[in-house]
Order: sequence, then C-alpha cells, then structure tokens
Amino acid sequence: MYRLTAKLVIYRNIGEDSILFRLADICQQFASGDYGKENLITDIYIEINRLLDIATRYGFDKNLWHNYLAFLLAMTENPFSLVSEKVGANEGTVNEFAKGDFAIFKKLFAYDFSSMEKELEINCFSIITDYKAVVKSEQIFNKSVSEKVQELSLAIENAKDETELYRIVTDFYKEYGVGKFGLNKAFRISADEEFGILSPITTTGDMTLDDLIGYEEQKKKLIANTEAFVEGRRANNVLLFGDAGTGKSTSIKAVLNQYYSKGLRMIEIYKHEFKDLSRVIAEIKNRNYRFIIYMDDLSFEEFEIEYKYLKAVIEGGLETKPDNVLIYATSNRRHLIRETWSDRSDMSQDEVHRSDTMQEKLSLVARFGVSIGFYRPSQKEYFNIVTTLAKKYPEITLTEEELTAEANKWELSHGGISGRTAQQFITYLLSAAGQQG
Repeated sequence: MYRLTAKLVIYRNIGEDSILFRLADICQQFASGDYGKENLITDIYIEINRLLDIATRYGFDKNLWHNYLAFLLAMTENPFSLVSEKVGANEGTVNEFAKGDFAIFKKLFAYDFSSMEKELEINCFSIITDYKAVVKSEQIFNKSVSEKVQELSLAIENAKDETELYRIVTDFYKEYGVGKFGLNKAFRISADEEFGILSPITTTGDMTLDDLIGYEEQKKKLIANTEAFVEGRRANNVLLFGDAGTGKSTSIKAVLNQYYSKGLRMIEIYKHEFKDLSRVIAEIKNRNYRFIIYMDDLSFEEFEIEYKYLKAVIEGGLETKPDNVLIYATSNRRHLIRETWSDRSDMSQDEVHRSDTMQEKLSLVARFGVSIGFYRPSQKEYFNIVTTLAKKYPEITLTEEELTAEANKWELSHGGISGRTAQQFITYLLSAAGQQG
C-alpha cells in the first residue's frame, strides 16, 4: 500500500495523519519485517477504531474500507476537485495526474490484506470489508453524506479502469460538490479542529413548504426571492417577522430542503457570534454554492450593540458582501430593536441627540429588502390547519366536529391560536392514539 500512496499527486494533501497514510506506514513496516508483532497489531487496531468511528458517524455499511476511500475522494478539497465541482470533467494536463491518482485508488479498493492478517493472526480487515452495521436512527448519523458516499463507493467498485473512475468522480463533484460544503446542507460556527470555523449540522429535518398550512402569499414571496438567488439573479436579504409559532423558522428550513439540490446551503448564526461574520464570509465567498446566513429569533435590547456587526456586513466596508451570500432572519419584532421612551427624547443626560441613536438602530430593518409578515391565524384558519394536519394520520379517527372542538379546548390552555399550537395538538392526539394501540 505504501508504494501506492507514495505515488499520489493530486490527492497527496489527504494528510499524513489520515487512516490511509497511517495504514500505508503500517504496511511498509510489515513488508520490511522490522516490527514487533504486538506493537504492529496495536497500531492496526488504532486505525480500525478510527475507521469504525467514521463509519458510525456517517452510517456506512457493507465494505467500510471502500466507503472510507470514497469518503476521502468526496471530502478532499484540492485545485482539481474544486474546479471539477464548478465545471465537471474538463480539458487540461492536470487530468493525466488525476487519472494516475484514480488508478491508484482503484488498486487501493482492491488491496488484499489477507497476507498481513494471516501472518499477524488477526481478522479485522476481513470484518470491515463485510460489515453489517447496527440499524441506527437518522438522528445519530449524517444521512446526507452517508447516502452520497455509499453511492460513490458502489460506482467505484464497478468502474472498469481509471478513465471510467475519472468520469464517475468528476460527475460526482459537479452534481454534489466536494468537501463539507458539497455534502452537507447546513452549518454552525464552532471551534471544531476537523472542520474549522464552520461545522456541519448533521440533522436538519425534512420539512417542506407544503407542511406549513396557509400563508400562501408569504411562501410565494420567499420562494420568488430564493429562486432568484439560487439561479444567480439579484435577490434581497429577507426578514420574516410576526407572531410566535406562525411558521417563520419552518419556512426557512423548508426552503433549504427545497433548494439544496440546486446548490443552496445555510449557516445558522446567533447574535453573540456576529463578530465572526466577516470570517465566515471570507471562507464561503469563493465557493460554488449559494449561502443563506440564517438568524433565528433576531432582536436586540437597548443596551446591545451586536447589530453594528450585522449592519457592517450587510452594507459592506471596502469589501462588498459577495453575490453568493444572503441573510435571512426571523423575529417577533417588526423593527428588530426594542424602542423605549428615552429613545424618543432628543435630550438625555447620556446623549444630546438620543433619537439619532434610535434611528441608527431602527435603520437596520431597512437593510432587509424583503420583509414578510407572519401573523396569528384566525380561529377558522387555526381549525383548517388542525384538520389538514390530521388528514395525514389515519390513526386520528375523530370527526371534523370533534377535532375542532378538542382543538378549541387545547388552544385555550396551551398558549392560544397558532400553527405551532395546532401541531402540538396533533402530536398530543398521535401520542394518545399510540397509547390506546
């Protein structure tokens, strides 16, 4: 194996500490005969443990060695893979190096560990190449990455040669992208050494805009702006404001699911992290994706100054906000910042023209070119949400009259009329139906 990895050119930046290169070193020790048996077995088990950790995180199954190699190809960012995610297969001398590397990967896929297993009296490689994973909830592993990598792994297994493998991998890059931004939908700010400032959010839910009953005009506005954005046309930052529990956050999450396949990605950020906005934008501005920076439940108290960071990003300093970045925010406050009577006074012991400060704060909302109001539904609309949601579940057998009567009782004791209250009522009915069953 070490003879193969030593010849890698394009994919040499996989890293000396990777499982692949560590196993290559182990194979070199084994081939030289200069090793202690127990020490070498320990080193092998360390790498198998690391491989199992990756397999668990990404829900890999069957041939974990093949899945791991496909994972490396899917996640390794280099000039070749980054260009390929934009244009797919292309002409150029670099292709000769790429095909050379793919020929090596094809041989790595077929690598025979049997002589090492026999000599060291171990069987761990046989186990990982015919692995039956424990069935896991999708909340435990990254399903988005898992499905794509296993699809790539199977395609590579069936590839005849490096030319076919070149086409498979470059098509994969063009369709899905490469690295964490290519294979994940959403991200958050973190200090994770593996991923840098932006770490993937592995479970984002599967809600769609059809799951939000009503609010048709609001959804149309959101869709129109988002479609313009993903298609490369001019689009606005969006503020979704209004009553709690009316579907503002659900709408934005549903938009991500609807347009992920068209290159949309989302970054969730909280106001205490606004100081990092410029670093976030620096990392994503040259990528072949459209990024929505998502700020949920955005509002500022009188004493908070984080809004200045947000204004700076939206307005831009010497460097303008890149075309592949928009800001979508939700808020229960129309103007984002709470006004006080002292804000309205031009004379204050703290500031001669305090109303200027108020205007500076309130001007933030003007930076959102599209503002969409989500308001508490009427009782009739609330009953429509309840009955529409109930139709999705055969186990709910109440008549429409019984449903509305019970829904009315529920909202009176659970925070009033809203889409969220309706969903919570349906969840209660499903729970009760499950107990009866």
